[in-house]
Amino acid sequence: AHSMFIGKVKIKTPIFLAPMAGVTDYPFRIICKEMGAGVVYSEFVSADGIIRENTKTLDMIKFNKKERPIGIQIFGSNPEVMSKAAKYIYKKFKPDIIDINYGCPVPKITKKGAGSAALKDLCLMDEITSAVIESVPKIPVTVKMRLGWDNNSIIVPKVGSRLENLGVKAITLHARTTTQRYKGQADWKYIKLLKESVNIPVIGNGDISTPDDMIKMFSYTKCDAVMVARATQGNPWFFRRAKAKINGHPLPPLPSLLDVVQICERHFKLLISHKGAKIGTNLMRQHFSNYIRGFPKASKFRKKLVTAPSLEEMKKELGNFKSYANSI
Repeated sequence: AHSMFIGKVKIKTPIFLAPMAGVTDYPFRIICKEMGAGVVYSEFVSADGIIRENTKTLDMIKFNKKERPIGIQIFGSNPEVMSKAAKYIYKKFKPDIIDINYGCPVPKITKKGAGSAALKDLCLMDEITSAVIESVPKIPVTVKMRLGWDNNSIIVPKVGSRLENLGVKAITLHARTTTQRYKGQADWKYIKLLKESVNIPVIGNGDISTPDDMIKMFSYTKCDAVMVARATQGNPWFFRRAKAKINGHPLPPLPSLLDVVQICERHFKLLISHKGAKIGTNLMRQHFSNYIRGFPKASKFRKKLVTAPSLEEMKKELGNFKSYANSI
């Protein structure tokens, strides 16, 4: 009932996992996909890095066919470089969607003119967008953006039809300005206004913490899909519950401690096999700190796992956490 299309790509569940730097690597994406995410996105990758064939950059793009439909998100400030990067990604990896990042508020990205700096220079935005679309005629190009640079320069909804006319197949709107970063409230009225101003799908993003928030966003903005970021960190079950909610099924119970342990083990294994012991162990610290919350003694177990100095120690502490979960 709720399927939608982006270009010719059919999406069964209109609940997307947002691209998040340092978070949405293969292990986390595959777990979210299995929990019911309709589309997953790579961490944003640098167009310059792709062209230089930087190994670390290319590793961020690799995906497994089980993850489809998948979007690869790129950023950069040079239309020619962006176009070459998109072409390279298509040739080598064939993702379902290429997404252009016009939303990242981080200064080291924006001061180079990339990310949400494009919101200040719509001519550059036009040039980058057209260059990328021309370079990958076979797959849809989408855009993720913010409202504008600051409260005095909000470019939504007027930029919507401009992007649609260039051939963008969907727009994700994070309903904050660049200067807001991730603080303050997202203003959903702009998602509604954008939806009213274009014929392509609009994906709403910002302040969806629960499946109820998702329903509110759908009904208030009439957006075609939602994209969820922070609420999924340490909580891939979000997708299972949100999917049930949107399909009118009873909500599955919240995860038990044992469910949490099992996903931690799985995530940890995937990270180690995907990134090697040293990097995998380091990356897992952040995930443990997200997963292990909200129960008595959580802080004790979290601290032990996050500070475990080696793979062996971390495995041992995870074992202790598992025994605890089994005992209650």
